[in-house]
Amino acid sequence: MVIKVFLASSSGSTAIKKKQQDVLGFLEALKVDYAPLDIACNEDNRMWMRENVPVEKKPTNGIPLPPQIFNEESYCGDYETFFDAKEDNAVFAFLGLPPPPGSKEAKEAEKAFILENGPVENGTVEIETVESETVENGTDDAEDEENLEAEEVDEENLDDDSLKAPMKQEEAQEEVEDEEAKGEDDQPVSEGEEDLGSEEEEELRQLEAIVSLAFEMLKTPDIPILRKKKRPQSRKKRTSSNSQERFRM
Repeated sequence: MVIKVFLASSSGSTAIKKKQQDVLGFLEALKVDYAPLDIACNEDNRMWMRENVPVEKKPTNGIPLPPQIFNEESYCGDYETFFDAKEDNAVFAFLGLPPPPGSKEAKEAEKAFILENGPVENGTVEIETVESETVENGTDDAEDEENLEAEEVDEENLDDDSLKAPMKQEEAQEEVEDEEAKGEDDQPVSEGEEDLGSEEEEELRQLEAIVSLAFEMLKTPDIPILRKKKRPQSRKKRTSSNSQERFRM
């Protein structure tokens, strides 16, 4: 495959000359074999270039300007597209050539291929082996998870049984204590205890009656017991008072 670069050796435009120099210098730096074709001195080259540039790539006036780059008969692009490929480290892809081993473009292409298709070993992609390993590992992992879940369930059952045993013992002890307490409450009371209880109740009633009577007496001072009796005047006082009345008369 030969890279064809269509140039204008006698162009009066400095911009076109600079673009042509940039393209040729970069191709030489990459050690890419190319064939410069002059359209200024060769009318056939000019006509072939104008006919083989795609219509959508032509300018509005329909006349493409150099430099134009081809790979044999296939169109690669003009200076602008070449410069974009140069900035992206994709000149070999732009030219339709395989990148040399060890170059930046080769490394990036390898990375992109690995991301899309998986790792490569000895020129073959190990996709099927990886998928089979993942499937086997997936089944093994599922079995391990099921076994772990069964073990956890057994441990939980053991814990429940070990907890239930002391709880049953505690409940039995509580029932025995309740029955003993009921038996003590249901025991019959002796006659001596009943007499002592009745005497104490009688004394309490008498005390309550005395206290209530005392409160009643304090509240009502007109009770005859608490009144002061008027003493009758003596005869002497009466006679003296009668004599005094007579003397006044």
